[in-house]
Amino acid sequence: MPKTTSSVANSPKADRSLDSLYARIYARVRRIPAGRVSTYGHIARLVGGCSARQVGYAMAALPEGSRIPWQRVINAKGEISCRKHGNGADNQRARLLAEKIQFDSKGRIDLRRYGWLSH
Repeated sequence: MPKTTSSVANSPKADRSLDSLYARIYARVRRIPAGRVSTYGHIARLVGGCSARQVGYAMAALPEGSRIPWQRVINAKGEISCRKHGNGADNQRARLLAEKIQFDSKGRIDLRRYGWLSH
């Protein structure tokens, strides 16, 4: 989760608001079925009141071993977004391959074939 110096953003009310937003994001991500993917932007539109970047922050905030299928959220190009630390991108790719999701020669997923566009 990104840090901010704003005292308002660090208030208990802001923390509850962020917790509520993340809970709504996680509820949507849980709906993505195995073998399908969605984009950060699509999840943001479904949740409302947030951006694709905030969906990315929510995915990054998940604890190790979370049962939320974070690996099914990719960028609008059909690519896995690079991680700053660790081997998260490799882990995400392996998880998607295990779900029989195929990548093209450029490392992209065909969103027309594997995209989940539920409402």
